[in-house]
Amino acid sequence: MTLRAGVVGQPIRHSLSPLIHAAWLRAAGIDGTYEAFEVPAGTLARFVEGRVGGLVGLNVTLPLKEEALALAHEASARAIAAGAANLLIFQQNGTILADNTDGLGLMAAFAAQSPGFDAASGPVVVLGAGGAARGAAATLSALAPSVRVVNRTLAKAEALRDQIGGPVEAWPLAEAARAFEGAVAVVNATSAGLSGEGSLDLPLEALPADCVVMDMVYKPLETELLRLARARKLRTVDGLEMLIGQARPSFEAFYGQPPPDLDVRALALKALGG
Repeated sequence: MTLRAGVVGQPIRHSLSPLIHAAWLRAAGIDGTYEAFEVPAGTLARFVEGRVGGLVGLNVTLPLKEEALALAHEASARAIAAGAANLLIFQQNGTILADNTDGLGLMAAFAAQSPGFDAASGPVVVLGAGGAARGAAATLSALAPSVRVVNRTLAKAEALRDQIGGPVEAWPLAEAARAFEGAVAVVNATSAGLSGEGSLDLPLEALPADCVVMDMVYKPLETELLRLARARKLRTVDGLEMLIGQARPSFEAFYGQPPPDLDVRALALKALGG
């Protein structure tokens, strides 16, 4: 039986997940498919009801991660801590399992592109308060002495803080310069920088010289944030590495085995135009 999985979100046209999973499927010789589905906010439940019988699972991206968790009958500790899910597994008995592999992908990206980075060495800043930010903040809250969530709407940052607890703090965007003081890393978990979306106006001059700047956006690969960070000689981590890092556990959950050893980053870079 062909194992069918996919990714849902809006917009989804930019997603490289189908390319990555298809390459792994071919290399592993697995009879499986991986498709992208455009699903607007507020309609995930209806989409799942219509397709759940034909799918083994779904990855979930913006803006559906919190909806995804609400649909699940069971959820991992990671998903519960984040208050969001980026992975749904559909069991044969009809139950839906939710997980969040964003944190795994985030830390894999730091390990690959910023060797020696230690989240325990100082405060970490997370930009945004949506589903992606929740996954990042939940993971980092177990590692960093403080996680400063910076968001345009302070109430949303406060809700995230209250959801996760621990060392998570809520900061308004207007106080970003103060939030950046002493930070060992900044993680952009907003859609700002995504092709066709707005940009961030951030006081990068307030960051320490040894700070690492990471952007979850991978199209374009070099976002405005990363370009400006590099201009200030700061180390950077891109969203493509995180995408690949979170895709590995998803692939195993869908198809029953780890992905084969294949340079999918090279394939993705080619698709991005180099």
